[in-house]
Amino acid sequence: MRLYSLSVLYKGDPKVHLLKAAYDVSTFNFFQRSSVQEFMTFTSQLIVERSELGSRASVKEQEYLCHVYVRNDGLAGVVIADNEYPQRVCFTLLDKVLDEFSRQVSKIDWPSGSPATISYAALDGYLSKYQVRPP
Repeated sequence: MRLYSLSVLYKGDPKVHLLKAAYDVSTFNFFQRSSVQEFMTFTSQLIVERSELGSRASVKEQEYLCHVYVRNDGLAGVVIADNEYPQRVCFTLLDKVLDEFSRQVSKIDWPSGSPATISYAALDGYLSKYQVRPP
C-alpha cells in the first residue's frame, strides 16, 4: 500500500491550478521519476477540473486510484495511491490537509497562488506519515 502524491489545488474560474504538492516517486526508476511526477500533476488538475464543487470521488487511472475532494470554496485536494490503500484513510487525510491549509494560507492567495509562492510545508510530512511501510 503506497501513497504517491498529495496535492492542494484551487478550482477557480476558468481553470484549476496547483497551489502545493508533495510526491513520493522513490519506487520508480530514476529516469521515469520526472515524467511520473508530471503525469500525477496533470491527472490531479484534470480530475479537479471535472469535479463539482462540494464533491468527493475516487477515480481509477491506470494502476492508480485518485481520491479527490473539492470543497465548496474551491479549495481541492487530491491523493494518488495504489489500489490497495484504504479509501477512507485518503479522505480523512484530505479533510485534515485542506482544513489546515485553509487556516494557514489566506483565501486571498488561492486564485493567484503557485507552489513557489504558497508557504505551506506540511504536505511532505503528511505524505511520509500516512505512507504504509511493509513490515
